[in-house]
Amino acid sequence: MSEITLDPYVSRYATRARGMGASEIRALFAVASRPEVVSLAGGMPYTAALDYDAVAEVTDAVVREHGPSALQYGGGQGMPALRARLVEVMAAEETAAHPDDVVVTTGGQQALDLLGKLFCDPGDIVLAEGPSYVGALGAFSAYQARVLHVDMDADGLIPEAVEDRLTQVRAAGRTVKFLYTVPTHQNPAGVSLSVTRRLALAELARRHDLLVVEDNPYGLLDFKGEVRPSLRSLAPEHVVYVGTLSKIFSPGIRVGWLSAPGPIRDKLVLLKETADLCQSNLTQFVAERWLGTQPWQAQVAAFRELYRERCEAMLSEMAAELPSSCTWSVPTGGFFVWLRLPPALDAGEMLAKAIRARVAYVPGSAFHADGQGTGEVRLSFCLPPPERIREGVRRLAEVLREEVELVEAVYRGRG
Repeated sequence: MSEITLDPYVSRYATRARGMGASEIRALFAVASRPEVVSLAGGMPYTAALDYDAVAEVTDAVVREHGPSALQYGGGQGMPALRARLVEVMAAEETAAHPDDVVVTTGGQQALDLLGKLFCDPGDIVLAEGPSYVGALGAFSAYQARVLHVDMDADGLIPEAVEDRLTQVRAAGRTVKFLYTVPTHQNPAGVSLSVTRRLALAELARRHDLLVVEDNPYGLLDFKGEVRPSLRSLAPEHVVYVGTLSKIFSPGIRVGWLSAPGPIRDKLVLLKETADLCQSNLTQFVAERWLGTQPWQAQVAAFRELYRERCEAMLSEMAAELPSSCTWSVPTGGFFVWLRLPPALDAGEMLAKAIRARVAYVPGSAFHADGQGTGEVRLSFCLPPPERIREGVRRLAEVLREEVELVEAVYRGRG
């Protein structure tokens, strides 16, 4: 038996680092990557759908034509040419911006980390949907913010619930630093904020002088190609917009961005420079050339159709196989379905059994800062092919049926 090794450096760590640990998603990667396991866990884009000849051509042209610049340091705000292209991406969702508003980041995740660093002192309050993106929860908690969740339903975040939270916090003499939301094809719940609620939330932000962080990784991945107004377009002085090319091009190039009011943008540039001096010029050149020379919107349309097919495969198999006491979201885009388990089942406790049955998911508690979500599961349909998804759902359904039978047997025994 191996001995438990205590961390000899624990007394040296900053207070904010002592409670840090691997997320449930990261801990799953080792087992979920086994070929015999159907992983419905990770939200990884299906990059195999890219035209790799085109990617190679773009990369080769960048090195040949811009080699010395591409391999050099750059500016902290990001390449002006790329920032102009990212404004074009935002325009595809009818969101106006200027290249001067944009700060290029190492994926959307660095944008969230920079926002946490900029706004959060220990104990500060951040509002976020319940459930919420685990990477955002981690970024904010790294700066010792306290996340309070706000209720959502099939139409997304509930504005009245936001206002109630604001009232409660202010009654306690505290201030909300910002509201974090993924309004379109939310990760993990798979729902989208209705247009009516977007308008109400924008009005609420103005009335309460509330800063909103709008995280939009999946906005262009609507299965019907529908465009919803961004919160940034509705209340630009109260919204910081976070975008990424990870879901519509490649996560490997690590290009995300923020579009923010001027004073916030200036602070973010300074924080970006202290974090890593500058973004990789090489990946910025590749991203700019991809957006400028390739039919990127046609590629996004191909991704939309691919994910729509996989989502339909998951939903149809769930309807056919899962116990009738299960309920789930019906996404209109993005990567995820949010599953609510039958009463008395705990997704975390059930996970080991699911892995033995060769299927992986993420327990819902990973997406809450307060211990909620034990009876919920995030299922991802973006990476496996449709038949593999169907097989994974069948395996999960068998585990659920066995768990339901065990619970029913316990209740019968008590009776």
